Amino acid sequence: MNNFNELLIENKLKKSIQFANFKTPTPIQYKSIPVSLDGKDILGTAQTGTGKTLAFTIPMINKLIKNKQAMALIVCPTRELATQVMQTVLKLNVREIGIGNALLIGGESMQKQLRKLNNRARIIVGTPGRINDHLKRKSLNLSKVNYLVLDETDRMLDMGFTPQIELILKFIPSDHQTLLFSATLPNNILKISQKYLNNPERISVGSLSKPIEKIKQETFEVMQDKKYHELINQLIERNGSILVFVKTKHGADKIVKRLKYDGHKADAIHGNLRQSKRDRVINGFRNGYSRILVATDVAARGLDIPVIKHVINYDLPQVPEDYIHRIGRTGRAGKEGSALTFLTPSDRAMWNSISKLINPNFKSPQKKINNQFSERKKNKNLFKRKKDFRDKKKFFKNEDNKKPKSKKKISFRKTKDKRFKDKKKINGFTNNPKYFGRKSNEINREDSDRKSSFKGKKKFKNRKRPQNFKFKRFNRK
Repeated sequence: MNNFNELLIENKLKKSIQFANFKTPTPIQYKSIPVSLDGKDILGTAQTGTGKTLAFTIPMINKLIKNKQAMALIVCPTRELATQVMQTVLKLNVREIGIGNALLIGGESMQKQLRKLNNRARIIVGTPGRINDHLKRKSLNLSKVNYLVLDETDRMLDMGFTPQIELILKFIPSDHQTLLFSATLPNNILKISQKYLNNPERISVGSLSKPIEKIKQETFEVMQDKKYHELINQLIERNGSILVFVKTKHGADKIVKRLKYDGHKADAIHGNLRQSKRDRVINGFRNGYSRILVATDVAARGLDIPVIKHVINYDLPQVPEDYIHRIGRTGRAGKEGSALTFLTPSDRAMWNSISKLINPNFKSPQKKINNQFSERKKNKNLFKRKKDFRDKKKFFKNEDNKKPKSKKKISFRKTKDKRFKDKKKINGFTNNPKYFGRKSNEINREDSDRKSSFKGKKKFKNRKRPQNFKFKRFNRK
């Protein structure tokens, strides 16, 4: 199959593909579309940016054209990915073909979604949480779904959507076609495929653990407190749009605030933003209004923004597999891209895990830190500090392996006696040396609660007052 015209699909769909300017199929599309058109289940794996979305939307629309009563459900891990899948569906002119659609994601108006569903939507794209909300409301009927797509399934499982996915599958008829697509293939994916897929066709394109070859990878050793300074240097050196990944939502907002203060056009995207705000940020970045996009891992999956030329891992991901998805945001559709990763001494273990995932013999080119703050005469390798502490005994022993003798012996008892020798007053009600032995907390307790102490005058009647006993005067407020 050299082009989409060779596919055995409806003429309406062929015209839509031509109108959308889709000409040459990618490897994943070439392998999976014919299998899907035959009605077989698919377990497909491919790197990000290889065209998985079109691989399942073309057979889906063709099936809905043939069967006027059928429905299709596409489940995505994030709102951004669901929105992009729907954009691909709309590019194929499903409205003109006469197929209704509905986007079910959080952050969008529920009333708008209800209107779409009531208008006989046959293509449902959404996230697990919002789909289940509609199922509880009984506003969504999945009894006619015969085409199910689980997109970025590994990501959904990592995000804890397994119970919600299983609940959705209970509302779908057993007689349906299932397409499961993922960028990686961990063991939990295999378990789900065995449980819910019927003799699936295994389709894999490229290495699952290797990033795209056209992405230039670099690492940059830097101390934690110098990260932002080095980030500024990299932003100045590089041209084009830049996607910066950080660990936390707070960290993303903080960096964006500093970048704006330093005169850079930057925006942040993370889970705390409303959907309308997310859309504005992504559209602004896509259209060039902001050059820098600082994101958490919520943007690591599914974001198809062709203009991204550079990816900077300001912080390492918490899961090694997310590194592949992060850098996969650049170098899309056969274009070149670059990925720079900041490494601090505390990142040693995680970076080793990432390196083993990619390639056991992987060695990234290293850059030296050139600034006035980074001059250090320590080890050549930042990550060999632990070895120094193993020999710490050497620093505390002399040549004869004996403890050094101190010149003077310090007597804490003498010091203590000298400390209280000339002391005549202490905090409390008395200055009599007889009461020096009382615990400080007892004195402080009485001193802090003077009113209650004066009320109990009977306590002093039955005991002898010490000599030179005097009440202190207190100014009551």
